[in-house]
Amino acid sequence: MGQIRLYIAQPLSVNNAIELDEKQSHYLTHVMKRQVGDSLLCFDNQSGEYLCEIAETSKKHCVLHILKLQRSYCLPPDIWLIFAPVKKDNTDFIVQKATELGVRKIIPVLTRYTISERVKKERFIAQTIEAAEQCRRVDLPEVAEVIDFENLLKCWPTDRKLYYLDETLNSKPPLQAFINEDKCAVLVGPEGGFSLQELEQLRKAPFATGVTLGNRILRAETAAVAALACWQALRGDWK
Repeated sequence: MGQIRLYIAQPLSVNNAIELDEKQSHYLTHVMKRQVGDSLLCFDNQSGEYLCEIAETSKKHCVLHILKLQRSYCLPPDIWLIFAPVKKDNTDFIVQKATELGVRKIIPVLTRYTISERVKKERFIAQTIEAAEQCRRVDLPEVAEVIDFENLLKCWPTDRKLYYLDETLNSKPPLQAFINEDKCAVLVGPEGGFSLQELEQLRKAPFATGVTLGNRILRAETAAVAALACWQALRGDWK
């Protein structure tokens, strides 16, 4: 059987016991069919990943005993993803893959051509937890409140580089555009792309640099994954 990983929203420490909530208890004992004495991995987004053992189970109840620290808490490179929400399943895909690709913060932004304006932060958080459990992250990306494009630029921290994906081919490719910055972010436009006014604002922003992903126009969710993968390979923890 594969090793199960769970995010526990409380501090963990060796030799302590933790009681799972009803949803996690049901998942562990009824869906995954684990029993007393079986082991699993848990992480708390604070101190690391722990080897745990199931100590007690009942219909709606499960207690774990924390045996030892497996991996200490650590953070990935400091890159954010800012994206315009798209259709529901595709937005879920973006959030999941951004988590797998190691972003520290996810920011939904409303642009002129954003089609989907219904942003459910709780759903995004649930997607990050599921993806982090699967990909063995010991931290969770922060999910920010939705912000409109104008306020995003107005409130932007000037010590953080902003890379925006430019479909006009008037920008450099990733190998030339991505430089070795300690703090940066990737901005992906909506299904209809950025408006001409938004592109002009980005080009005038001293902290922003355009990036082109080639002649093919990629779907928003594809572009987000491609840009993050390029950055991780060139400047992140894949290099």
